[in-house]
Amino acid sequence: MLAMLLLLLAMQPDLLSSHGKKAVVLLFVRTDCPVSNRYAPELQRMYQKYSLRGVDFWLLYPESGLTAAAMEKHRREYGYTIPGLLDVRHQYVIRARARVTPEAAVFVRGQLVYRGRVDDRYVDIGTARPAATRHDLEDVLAAVAAGKSVRQRETKAVGCAIENLQ
Repeated sequence: MLAMLLLLLAMQPDLLSSHGKKAVVLLFVRTDCPVSNRYAPELQRMYQKYSLRGVDFWLLYPESGLTAAAMEKHRREYGYTIPGLLDVRHQYVIRARARVTPEAAVFVRGQLVYRGRVDDRYVDIGTARPAATRHDLEDVLAAVAAGKSVRQRETKAVGCAIENLQ
């Protein structure tokens, strides 16, 4: 699995060139972020639903010092089948302008059309609603999958800060 991941990374120099897909979704997560980890079932559900409708998904791990083996362990522990990549040099963090985990970035034809929260379940760190009332990421994915144009928009994601590079 690890060898296949490294080969895929070498063969895939730019995740944002969609290769005929409707969109590419980058999901920024951390292994040590409780907010990010609580979203694992929801992220996995959207992956299963929208990857069948022409949307590519990638889990991006922007943690410095994280190894590929630790990333794979996290993916197994949280039941992810979404492909994962390390982004320790913040190549995709910069392109998506991501600030926290979890945070989603949706690209259509290489252009960022959405950046922000998965939904509004978390109002602030430590403050959560019993259930989300707005499903921002899913709304964008449903529009993209239906072939509708999506205007660029942002929402404020709540979670763990992405560390700056030294």
